[in-house]
Amino acid sequence: MQDKRPPPRRRFARVARWAVAGFAAVLAGGAALVALLFVQVASVPPVRPTAGVTVSKAVLARDGALLRAFQTPDDRWRLPASLDDVDPLYIRMLLAYEDRRFHAHGGVDPRAVLRAAAQSLGAGRIVSGASTLTMQTARLTMERSTRGLSSKWRQVVLALALERDLTKDEILGLYLLRAPFGGNIEGVRAATLAWFGKEPSRLTPAEAALLVALPQAPELRRPDRFPKAAREARARVLAVMEARGVLGADQVAAASRASVPTLRREVPRLAAHATRDAIAVGGAANEVRLTLDADLQARLEQLARARALRLGPHVSVAMIVADHRSGEVLAHVGSPDLLDEARRGHVDMTRALRSPGSTLKPLIYGLAFEEGIAHPDSLIDDRPVTLGGYSPTNFDQSFQGTVRVRDALQASLNVPAVALLDAVGVARFVARLRRAGATPRFSGDRPPGLAVALGGFGLSLTDLVSLYAGIANGGAPVRLRIDDGEGGGSARVPAREKRVLSPTAAWRIGKILSEVPPPASARGEGVAYKTGTSYGYRDAWALGYDGRHVIGVWTGRADGTPVPGMTGFEAAAPILFEAFQRVGPERVRLSPPPTAPLAGRDTVPAPLHHARTRALREGTEGAASAPEIFYPPDGAVIELGLKRASGARDALPLVVKARRGRGPFVWMANGAPVASGAHARALTLVPDGPGTSTISVIDADGRSARVTVHLR
Repeated sequence: MQDKRPPPRRRFARVARWAVAGFAAVLAGGAALVALLFVQVASVPPVRPTAGVTVSKAVLARDGALLRAFQTPDDRWRLPASLDDVDPLYIRMLLAYEDRRFHAHGGVDPRAVLRAAAQSLGAGRIVSGASTLTMQTARLTMERSTRGLSSKWRQVVLALALERDLTKDEILGLYLLRAPFGGNIEGVRAATLAWFGKEPSRLTPAEAALLVALPQAPELRRPDRFPKAAREARARVLAVMEARGVLGADQVAAASRASVPTLRREVPRLAAHATRDAIAVGGAANEVRLTLDADLQARLEQLARARALRLGPHVSVAMIVADHRSGEVLAHVGSPDLLDEARRGHVDMTRALRSPGSTLKPLIYGLAFEEGIAHPDSLIDDRPVTLGGYSPTNFDQSFQGTVRVRDALQASLNVPAVALLDAVGVARFVARLRRAGATPRFSGDRPPGLAVALGGFGLSLTDLVSLYAGIANGGAPVRLRIDDGEGGGSARVPAREKRVLSPTAAWRIGKILSEVPPPASARGEGVAYKTGTSYGYRDAWALGYDGRHVIGVWTGRADGTPVPGMTGFEAAAPILFEAFQRVGPERVRLSPPPTAPLAGRDTVPAPLHHARTRALREGTEGAASAPEIFYPPDGAVIELGLKRASGARDALPLVVKARRGRGPFVWMANGAPVASGAHARALTLVPDGPGTSTISVIDADGRSARVTVHLR
């Protein structure tokens, strides 16, 4: 049978032509693909380092620690983290496992492509991928599957565009922001907070290996749902790390024995009310930094929760800690738990308007010291009295009689406080409150009266802390601030601003309050503090300060319901002293007396114990001077103005008026007593007829005054 095949030489020539044609076609096709690739890469708009990624808004503490984060609009936890924020061990393990030539290729690694192709041809299946870390980052920014050929092509195009516009560190940072770690957790920082409860700056080999493994199959390897799969994936990463020399055998063995987390932790939610407000006013900023100390904030929130449990299921607790030298708020607790509905935890009780009770008495006494009305060692009466139509009583419905001023303040007696407020004036008192940064709220249109001495109006805990910060600061107003956007610095007002109290008066208040014994259960000394309880046991307060920190505590029900028996001394003061312990075990000493001599308008010379407070207005209990008859003047000639009625001769009444002195008073006419009484500062006489009369008045201390008048 005749062989019809062409001769061997001709067959070889034909095959050679086909091979050349095929190679040329491959080259032409490859060139066309490369050209198309470059055209499409050139059409990709410039890529920014964040690639338009929406991140969780975060509120940071003064040192950069995370206080609270908020989910993105697409309900993701996606927190930014720079390379400097991440443990270098994790970066080394990630590159060693995912892309050893990351810093050498331009987005697509030809070696990896050829290796993957050869392995697949030899095994008849896909053995390993050729995706670089840049390509994985491109896929994450695409937010869609790359299984199809067209999607894979788009991934390559975007990877090359990333390499064109970003540095290697920026590409790696984008991966650290977008990598999925299970559920709605994206990015390494959100992952370490959710799975390990810490920032990514320090990781163990076991933790780093799990973070490398999770993004490959984030839902199938979630450690809270599939701990076995997570452990096996981590083991594979550890084996590769040992084979490639990243970890030693001992490190791998120890990491393999470590447990995997089985619970997903909550993202930090410290200072829930303050951070919520910070985000509300922060505008478009992704990060807001506050002056808060994260560790102190956490300790005080634990304290608030523990104390609230003791006080009852509906009782709330609020606290503020500030540095009264700078005005920086270091801790802000609006309630024990934001989500506790029984306590109405969503209400920020540091801003709620409540009755301040007796917490304002130090300001009243300070004004009396400043005006020279009283001295800490002068005497004042605690007796039933009516002043301006107001009759105050003490908390225990008893009266102490004559006491020293310092004792009256330490015992929080009501009558002396009202008497001193009557002397210094309500308007001056309210003005000083406003100087301190407080915003008092009064009900109705009537001007405030003497009841403000006992808390008869509305103030917030923030207002009270601002007031006590000013007293602690030597009487100079302090602007409290919690937003650290100004970059720190002092919050003291300029020297030309008006003072809350004079330096001497402020120092004297601190000295008196620092001598008040703490509650029996409290620890520590060196704190000047004052408690208060509002009418009906609705609010219990404790305000205190040392040489650096001022702390305010409020307890009560957010809905204003009374809590019978809850007082500032029993409920709030123990929390105050425990808060000082959590600030630090040692107290900063209170400021020494002012360097200038204690002289001037605000210093009454240290009196003997029989000296009394001086009255500015008639009717105020206590006086430092003898009584004086100011009408009629001594030696006056007075017409009796006799009138006739039915033939009778009747004289008109003679009115005599006195001021100063201390009641009760005794009036005498020509040596015979004619009237007496605690408030008998005026005498009305009906003379018998013309002649000379001597009228005298004697006060409770035996001091007297007299005038002689001529009647005709």
